[in-house]
Amino acid sequence: MTTSASSTAASNATRETGARRFGDPIVLGLSIGFILLFLGLSLYDIEWTAGLISSGFAWTASTLGSFFQLLLLLTFLIGMGVAISPAGSAKVGNLNTPELSTFKWLSIIMCTLLAGGGVFFAAGEPVYHFVVTPPVFSTEAGTAEAVAPALAQSFMHWGFLAWAILGTLSAIVLAHAHYVKGQPLQPRTLLYPVFGERIMQGWFGGVVDAACVIAVVAGTVGPIGFLATQVSFGLHELFGFPEGYGTQLVILAVLAGVYVTSAMTGIHRGIQILSRFNVFLALAIAAVIFIFGPTLFLTNAYTQGFGEYINSFFAMATVTSVTAEGWWMQWWTIFFFAWFLGYGPLMALFVARISRGRTIRQMILAVGVMAPVATTVWFTLLGGSGIFYQLTGVIDLSEALNNFQFDVATLTIAQALPGGSLMALAILMLTTIFVATTGDSMSYAIAVVSAGHDDPEPIVRAFWGVAMALMAAVLLYMGAGQISALQQFIVITAIPVSLVLLPSLYMGPKSAYAMAREQGIVPPKGEVALVGETTGSPQSLSGK
Repeated sequence: MTTSASSTAASNATRETGARRFGDPIVLGLSIGFILLFLGLSLYDIEWTAGLISSGFAWTASTLGSFFQLLLLLTFLIGMGVAISPAGSAKVGNLNTPELSTFKWLSIIMCTLLAGGGVFFAAGEPVYHFVVTPPVFSTEAGTAEAVAPALAQSFMHWGFLAWAILGTLSAIVLAHAHYVKGQPLQPRTLLYPVFGERIMQGWFGGVVDAACVIAVVAGTVGPIGFLATQVSFGLHELFGFPEGYGTQLVILAVLAGVYVTSAMTGIHRGIQILSRFNVFLALAIAAVIFIFGPTLFLTNAYTQGFGEYINSFFAMATVTSVTAEGWWMQWWTIFFFAWFLGYGPLMALFVARISRGRTIRQMILAVGVMAPVATTVWFTLLGGSGIFYQLTGVIDLSEALNNFQFDVATLTIAQALPGGSLMALAILMLTTIFVATTGDSMSYAIAVVSAGHDDPEPIVRAFWGVAMALMAAVLLYMGAGQISALQQFIVITAIPVSLVLLPSLYMGPKSAYAMAREQGIVPPKGEVALVGETTGSPQSLSGK
């Protein structure tokens, strides 16, 4: 069992690793170097840079798309196995009681991924799948029979598999390695079982961490930039504000100010306060939509859509991009799965940090089951309402969605909802705060990676938050197309990140059982409990 002395040693070890104020110079140099290189190439030749990324995106999606799908599927299935196993009772982070209340904890979890694009796609994606039938299904687009498959496909992209890769097996590995063994809270720690001490010291570990940071930067700058265009468009349509780069800069400045302040004040203040506020706002909007909107249609659509999701789960999870519909898989399923893979290591790090005192079972079920189910409800309320208005002829989003104009789709659906312009304004506010919760959590997580421990300098957190906002501002100046190019780059970054996550398929269960043995929950190796004999209650955990 881990003692308070070993916990202190672990803390000292990680503090020594993060002694440099601004973190690992290799991680810092490579990450900033990527930002400068991408911006420099874009300034030099935008079309050449976008074309190069597009070619890499297409090759990665067609060649490795099935690998990405299989990795997410296995992570979910093995994670659920660990949750129901005896090892699921082990506690995370050497604490007897959780650091955060259940509501605060769940609020932070919900706001982190859903913010990264779920709100941006929640209104338009189900409608897109309604007007363009996904490859797994054969229903006629735009008909009543197409409603359930449209929602089911959206649930696949933002459901169990998406969430599982973010905070189940890899979070267990990081929690055990950091809080029990004293290893740094960095992505390189996930590869320790493969490379040993070689990965922990020197340039190789720095390159691994930098690859994961670059993936998160690419994945976060996109939503930040697109939010500026979406809010700018919304303010123009609702209030006649000028829709241009100046307005977008003001929006970026306000957004950055919010999430940088939140990141600097930390998990127990800014991050959890912002997340809680956003959850309350989301619940209020959800209640208005459900009560005053097409209630019966939404209820039936969710029931049938979730049923279709379960029924066609493996078919949707395993359909490959090497088909006549390969373009569809490339721009939808593979893109989303690669996006989530890119977030995987740093989100796992973040989940492990906020889940101290929780059991492994609670952590897996919160991230891998509760959050996906809540996401499917949200997609049904917004996207299902959009389908209803599209089906009844109140709106027509076919042209906008075929051109991937999701900002237009979101505002159009919002204005058709009960409350009209007031509801549209509330959803714009919700979207803004959701993206801010991604900005603050990822700024914090990147700073943790640089430092190697869970209390990085506030100035480092601020630096990464400001850096991502500035990158979004420069890309918007070049045109929204460069943000789209950066979004495509996410799929390429998923290649190295997927290899970082791969050992967790084996090490996740192994680390869970190691924690369970240390806490007296399961017998030590070589010992078998007699029938009816208990192994005793967990020993007292240090609660620093």
